[in-house]
Amino acid sequence: MKPAAFKYHRPASLDEALALLDQLGPQARLLSGGQSLGPMLNLRLARPEHVIDLNDLTEFAYVRESGDAVEVGGLTRHYQLADSVYVRQHCPLLTQAAMTIGHYAIRQRGTLGGSLANADPVAQLALVAVALDARITLARQGSRREIAANDFFQAAMTTALKPQELLLSVRFPKFKTGEVSAYRMFNRRHGDFAVVAVAATLAVEDGQVQRLRLALSGIAPVPQRVDSVTRQFEGRRPDAQWAMDVAAAVAEAVQPEEDERVSASYRRELAHSLSLSTLTRTLEKLEGVGA
Repeated sequence: MKPAAFKYHRPASLDEALALLDQLGPQARLLSGGQSLGPMLNLRLARPEHVIDLNDLTEFAYVRESGDAVEVGGLTRHYQLADSVYVRQHCPLLTQAAMTIGHYAIRQRGTLGGSLANADPVAQLALVAVALDARITLARQGSRREIAANDFFQAAMTTALKPQELLLSVRFPKFKTGEVSAYRMFNRRHGDFAVVAVAATLAVEDGQVQRLRLALSGIAPVPQRVDSVTRQFEGRRPDAQWAMDVAAAVAEAVQPEEDERVSASYRRELAHSLSLSTLTRTLEKLEGVGA
């Protein structure tokens, strides 16, 4: 199919893009990588009157240091996150997840801002943003605001973005020295979205868990951190039994949604097995850093 008719705009600056958004509001859709919007237009699931193409705003495709965080521009492509030595050094979970996104062509075009704004419940970068307590900067004409990733994602395909706003950048906290991470997902075919995915980070001090962050997607309409579970396993020695105990507690705590394709019980089993696999991988990495 072909898209329904729309008016195409290609702003040359951020100010021009924000002015268009302020003028057109809900009648406009933003285009960055086009990996989600393109198919929706072609299938006529989206019928905007205006499409605003952001691809000339190349200055917002960046990765840079921002104090204790790695700041990533909204137009940064997935492949840049997967290939960046700086990201791998300071925020390796972001690299690990980006490497699993779709296929090569998708990673070449898809953007961080587009992925987060689309808010697919099992998208890799949304899960990482929630897992790491990322801070998202939103811009509109004349103002900017910052919002926590956990507050940004409100429901499946629904965010806190207002019609006059665009996603400008995201700040991911830097990892502590010796902190390790792992990402695991289950999908039926290579390149598909996950059925369930798990992201975890682990920091150890004096042989005991100082901080454990674990988040899941595919369990609820938005990615979920399970802090109420992980807190009780901090202060303990991280070993194989510890990993099994955490995974069992996670599986008991989550409340997967039921649908006609995947049962809730199967999602719970995946939450258990993927949590165990993810934590086991973090333990292997701890040995590598000598923690």
